Amino acid sequence: MKIKFETDDSLDEDEIIVKCRSFDCHIQELKAAIQEVYDSQSKITLYKESTAYYIPLENVLFFETENSHVQAHTEKDIFQVKYRLYELEEILPGYFIRISKSSILNIRRIYGIDHSFHTPVTIHFQDTHKQVYVSRYYYKSLKERIKEMR
Repeated sequence: MKIKFETDDSLDEDEIIVKCRSFDCHIQELKAAIQEVYDSQSKITLYKESTAYYIPLENVLFFETENSHVQAHTEKDIFQVKYRLYELEEILPGYFIRISKSSILNIRRIYGIDHSFHTPVTIHFQDTHKQVYVSRYYYKSLKERIKEMR
């Protein structure tokens, strides 16, 4: 395997091109590793009253809509977001997934999934009492995404 880096001042943003004979499991792992490094450095601007906070996306447990306002939940805080959920779906990295009409989940932060028979599927997070519910409509895609990430 050859590895080559080129700099180009005319680029608006960084671009990574991988040339390969076939898209095998090693190339797929490389793609995932590159994406993970890029995604882990992403931040989002969140608001609490009149203060703007620049929070790494990794710290967000989930986004939810309440009273037509979108909120971002971290382990200890709740922040306001100036995006609609459908806008967040477009800009968030692949480890966020829609789990209901009113929620988007960071699947890297899942600690447990409660599959009780008579209640909705509940997602639990480590080191916090917060939880979020998965609708039946979105549950299958959540299961598939979790399986892909393991």
